Amino acid sequence: MALLKAKEIVDSNAVVVFSKSYCPFCSKVKKLLAELGASFRAVELDVEGDGSEIQAALAEWTGQRTVPNVFIGGKHIGGCDATTGIHKEGKLVPLLTEAGAVA
Repeated sequence: MALLKAKEIVDSNAVVVFSKSYCPFCSKVKKLLAELGASFRAVELDVEGDGSEIQAALAEWTGQRTVPNVFIGGKHIGGCDATTGIHKEGKLVPLLTEAGAVA
C-alpha cells in the first residue's frame, strides 16, 4: 500500500522530495530546488501518518533508506549528495527543465 502511494506521488509530480521536517540535508535540497525556482512536492515522512511505511517502501523500491530521497521526472536521483553533485556538474537544471519543474 505504501509503495503504491509513493509511486503515485512520484508519477503525479515533476519533482518529489521525500523528506523529514527536521533533517538538515532535506532542508538543503529543498532550499536548492526553491532557489532554482523549481516546483516540487515535499513529503515530510515524520509528519505523514504512514511515513515510516513509505520510507520502508522507498528503501525496497530504490535501495535507499535515508532522506532526502529525490525523484525528478519519475527517476530516482538519490539523496542530498547526489542532488547537489549533479547540480555542481550542471545537470540538475536541465533535468528539472525536462521534467517541466522549471519554466
